[in-house]
Amino acid sequence: MSITFSGLSTYLQANGGRNALILALCQGLFTCAISIDLTLTALAGYQLAPDKNLATLPFALITVAGAVSTLYASQLIHRLGRQRGFILGSLIGAAGGLISTVAVSYGNFWLFCAGTAGVGIYQAFAQYYRLAAADSVSAARKSQAISLVLTGGVIAAVLGPAVASWSQGLFTTGIFTGAYLMVFVLCVLSGLLLLLYRQTPTATAPAAMPADAALPARPQREVLRQPVFIASIGNNIIGAVTMMFVMTAAPLAAMASHHSVSDGASIIQWHLVGMYAPSLITGYLISRLGLPVMLFTGMLLNLVCVAVAMLSESLDAFYAALFFLGVGWNFMFVGGTTLLSNACRPAERARTQGLAEFIRYGATTVATLAAGPVLAYFGWQTVNIIIVPLIILAALMTAWWVWDERAKQQGKPEVSIES
Repeated sequence: MSITFSGLSTYLQANGGRNALILALCQGLFTCAISIDLTLTALAGYQLAPDKNLATLPFALITVAGAVSTLYASQLIHRLGRQRGFILGSLIGAAGGLISTVAVSYGNFWLFCAGTAGVGIYQAFAQYYRLAAADSVSAARKSQAISLVLTGGVIAAVLGPAVASWSQGLFTTGIFTGAYLMVFVLCVLSGLLLLLYRQTPTATAPAAMPADAALPARPQREVLRQPVFIASIGNNIIGAVTMMFVMTAAPLAAMASHHSVSDGASIIQWHLVGMYAPSLITGYLISRLGLPVMLFTGMLLNLVCVAVAMLSESLDAFYAALFFLGVGWNFMFVGGTTLLSNACRPAERARTQGLAEFIRYGATTVATLAAGPVLAYFGWQTVNIIIVPLIILAALMTAWWVWDERAKQQGKPEVSIES
């Protein structure tokens, strides 16, 4: 661990530590806010929904709104600058939290849907924190930069569900009123913190200037057919889909297995620890073990999640399965983001990264919408079985990129979809 923190210290001193630290803190506030929604929205939706089949709709709208707005978020961040773009996202999140507070106070399901959609838009902006960090450093340090930003979610992963549980009873007007008011507060704090962000991208520094900085943007089709881009999409999308699909269903599955609402919140809390705690060492492990090893390890951990969930529906099994799912997502997400950053030139970033995030959000939207009905009609075990072929597909896409990289090193022709 001393090597890890030493490496992070070097990174902070040499690569614009002020902005990196601010992004990490903003990531922490975002994670704390979004974890409140992830912990309570399915349960609040179940209580407010006029038809229980709509119970997961507010939860799904977090992803739907993120999917619809992610392309616009990318363009706005590009046009307004990262500071103003990120502040705008925080303000929209604050509005979403405030609307949700009013909605649960008055028991209005459709107003609650509007509030969670606002939080989804905030999520679309916040997802670019890690890409802003990755784009500011050399290729060798991208994984460390991404991990550094995600470490901001480590403490928040613990505090978020705890705050959600603590704040539920602050008001008598609704069981979840205090929790969604905390979402508003956290988003406001994030916006205030971003006022300290300096609009001076470290990528413009000569030491961090990539070799392809002056190269023009390529046709979109040429970028998309690269094996490195395919692998990035496979890990980012499939990692997110499997994680969201299982996580959305988990609190409801726990209640169906005669565990309490508090147990459901604790399961998500432990899952969030698995998602973000590995960020303390993920970048270091990638530099030592290599990106392919970490990507395949993440996929393996997803399969371990399936195995544990299939064996038992005890509370301990829920804890273990969701923890393995979180760690697996972390390895695939950090690695996939590194691949995405390497897949495009600076002139291609806004368009390519926006498209990649849009695809990811669209896929996770389908996953979150499907989770409730699949759980209701087929059960918890089927929810887990469904993700197995997806993990196999991610492994094949990643293996193709690995094979292509080895072919390049051996002087063989580059592999592409058209070949």
